[in-house]
Amino acid sequence: MKKIISFLILLSLLSSLFACGENQKDKPRSKTISSSYFNTLSVIYTYADEDGTDIEKYSAIADEVLSYYHKLFDIYFEYSDVNNIKTINKNAGKNPVKVNKDLIDFLLYCKELYTLTNGKTNVMLGSVLKIWHDLREDADDDFGYLDPAELPTEDILSEAATHTTIDLLVINEEDSTVYISDPKASLDVGAIAKGYTVDILYDRLKAEGADAVALNIGGNLRTIGLKPDSKLWVTGITNPDKESDETVKCKIKIGEASVVTSGDYERYFVSDGKKYHHIIDPTTLIPANYFASVSIITESSALADALSTALFCMPYEDGISLIKSIGGVDAIWIYKDGTVRYTEGIKLAK
Repeated sequence: MKKIISFLILLSLLSSLFACGENQKDKPRSKTISSSYFNTLSVIYTYADEDGTDIEKYSAIADEVLSYYHKLFDIYFEYSDVNNIKTINKNAGKNPVKVNKDLIDFLLYCKELYTLTNGKTNVMLGSVLKIWHDLREDADDDFGYLDPAELPTEDILSEAATHTTIDLLVINEEDSTVYISDPKASLDVGAIAKGYTVDILYDRLKAEGADAVALNIGGNLRTIGLKPDSKLWVTGITNPDKESDETVKCKIKIGEASVVTSGDYERYFVSDGKKYHHIIDPTTLIPANYFASVSIITESSALADALSTALFCMPYEDGISLIKSIGGVDAIWIYKDGTVRYTEGIKLAK
């Protein structure tokens, strides 16, 4: 519920920003997609749609893509028509699982991102992430608070970390199978899945001739083309400080690009006055403590998703070095004291 409420605030913000400076008749049409996909709401905005037919067509495509990939990447439930991440996890240490090419391609890309981020974005971190996920669930049942005695010990986390090596994920492209060789290991693709799906949706909509369209898939923003008259899009970076009267920390202008933010302000619990959020540093095995949020602006939503997690889990200097080595990536870091740092390519808006 906390995640949905946060997204509704962002939805309201984006609606006003996309329409900023436009006459009423020039405001974009929008369509909200089901909250059942990736446990969040999704919205499509389009300017190039005089009679409303485009928004309906684009929404139908979005519903199809989001539904399919939600099932494919689900770690909690299985489905009769597809072997998914849950199926693979259930068979860890037992049997290889026959999967379709879409899932093979995704997991191969996840391995590439592991190497690219020096292990900071690791889909095999499931055994550690489950410990923290279960604690958040327990805390939610107790109004978001957890007894300090329930926090995991260093020994518990260290033991779980022995089951997170990326080589435990065995992908056989020829047989189209995936096998986790350790029965205590598991996949958790949350740091990449939504962004990857947004890229698939972007490609589908571009093939349909979509232009002047913005996708907001649970906070993952992806634009197609520019606004009318070749105007840049303007969007806001959420203020992580929820006690502040300012919901936006800064506004930026973007062209055809993705914007993804990882932050400590949505999924968390409190224990003994300290906030424990959901972004776990693979090195320390506890919530990363460098920043309040990190936003990535680049072409690919999947890359932005992975890098926002990775940079959140490393010092500023390491993050700068990483994105410079990749190229075509900009970032905004917001520190816990409210300080903002950003790369040279960021175009600030008033």
